[in-house]
Amino acid sequence: MSPPAIAVTCGEPAGIGPELLAMLAARQLDRRDARLVFVGDRDVLAERAARIGITPRYVPYDPAAFGTRGAVEVLHQPVIAPPVPGHPDPTNAGSIVAMLSTACDGCRSGEFGAMVTAPVQKSSLQDAGIPFSGHTEFLAERSGAKRVVMLLVGGPHDAALRVALVTTHLALADVPAAITAEAVEETIAIVAVDLADSFGIERPRIAVCGLNPHAGEGGHLGREEIDIIAPALERVRAHGIDVTGPMPADTVFVPDIARRFDAIVAMYHDQGLPVLKAASFGHGVNVTLGLPFVRTSVDHGTALDLARDPHAARTADPGSLFAAVDLAIELAAKARPARAPR
Repeated sequence: MSPPAIAVTCGEPAGIGPELLAMLAARQLDRRDARLVFVGDRDVLAERAARIGITPRYVPYDPAAFGTRGAVEVLHQPVIAPPVPGHPDPTNAGSIVAMLSTACDGCRSGEFGAMVTAPVQKSSLQDAGIPFSGHTEFLAERSGAKRVVMLLVGGPHDAALRVALVTTHLALADVPAAITAEAVEETIAIVAVDLADSFGIERPRIAVCGLNPHAGEGGHLGREEIDIIAPALERVRAHGIDVTGPMPADTVFVPDIARRFDAIVAMYHDQGLPVLKAASFGHGVNVTLGLPFVRTSVDHGTALDLARDPHAARTADPGSLFAAVDLAIELAAKARPARAPR
């Protein structure tokens, strides 16, 4: 069987993504376990590679071929306006959405075995009038997935910290209303299934955070744990899932406790991700569970300050992108053929 084709989107063209893809191209040219296809503007990719002193061989993507040895294929998605590094232009919002749509649709059709995304500038897309709250939500809507889960993975392969989220890109004031029994149960079920199917963890051990400090302190600091989260955990246990909680977030992330579990489910973005990023920032991977295909991403933003300065751009750390590609290849090999939407 031929190696999987991995679509790697270049992200915000004014951000650090094109430089990171150049570093990836220099690293990946001779690997035989995957065929890399960069999705973005070929001229921007070439210009930004040259800007940091890298001259990868980029060739046009040919879906009928098996790839070109010593080169990275580019599926050309032209920008609308020439990007200025470090200065996002909402004019290019449409081309960014087209780039993501092309990669997503290629994964859905089976043309690509996985999708890896460099970061986008959400504010620039929103300034263009596109209601874009994040890759996770966009890909869920595009692929027809009922619910998706953001899972961040960091740390050594044999002792990885995995943090999943019940809610993702929401204002903090909107989080409590989004913590429903259905959301908690579906999130845990998706995490359990994907840890078994994709990560090979036969019976995953899952810890679940409470929403409030001290997991509600017996109802004195909030009743969500008593009224919503604990009953939801009882129901998923009845389906054979090994789940513990609700636990205080400041307890479950203590290293000696966290390592007892295969994944920790946090209630909201800034409850779980700061801990993981503090432990592995620059080398963590964002995995979207619940999609009908494999999608991974970097654990950082567009780094406009680095993109602005070519000297600084040369020093950008590509570790998270490298890790995201490596994990996508590993998961794609296990996931083929593509899964049906949940």
